[in-house]
Amino acid sequence: MYVLHHSPDSASLIIRLVLLELNLPHDARLIDRPGGALNSPQYRAMHPLGLIPALETPDGPMFETAAMLLYLSDRHPGLAPAPADADRAAFLKWLFFISTNIHPTLLQLFYPERTAGPDCKAAVVSHAKARMHGFLGILDAMVTRDAPAYLSDKNPTILGYYIAVLMRWMNADFPVKNYPALHNVLAYLETRPAALQAASLESLGPSIFSNPA
Repeated sequence: MYVLHHSPDSASLIIRLVLLELNLPHDARLIDRPGGALNSPQYRAMHPLGLIPALETPDGPMFETAAMLLYLSDRHPGLAPAPADADRAAFLKWLFFISTNIHPTLLQLFYPERTAGPDCKAAVVSHAKARMHGFLGILDAMVTRDAPAYLSDKNPTILGYYIAVLMRWMNADFPVKNYPALHNVLAYLETRPAALQAASLESLGPSIFSNPA
């Protein structure tokens, strides 16, 4: 049994979608953020930075979104190329492209003061927006060119759910419609039973990726 420590519409949504897509038994435990649960010794034992999410697994607690996704995809095949598959190398490079470029840059857009203090927020946001446009363009061009099975509008994947949630959050500045190949991936994923269930559980509306409320 997995235990996902979550907060609505946070990075835990990425893991929740994958758990639901794989139909894995799990307990989703809401984190009492106002009550200071993120700083509690119990939570810090699972996530030393006190961030969301944390996932209790049969092999011990985990943090870092990409690590959890890779762990789940290897332990429960179906949403990513297996280690011996020919597509594995390409899948890994794009997984880490998202986790080391797109995800951190999104955090700079939302929390610019963390990068350079409150006096430099405008400069951080401006720089992050330019970088993000480049990153999304690269990813969209790759999907257009290669039509990879590991980031597809025909089957669910961990890469698809990862980028779908990130793009949900930045839709105001980077409308999904501006990235046609990625738009197709997101529009497909939001019709999946897992996405519909997660949307209901977290009150996110029906078009959670392509047209977020």
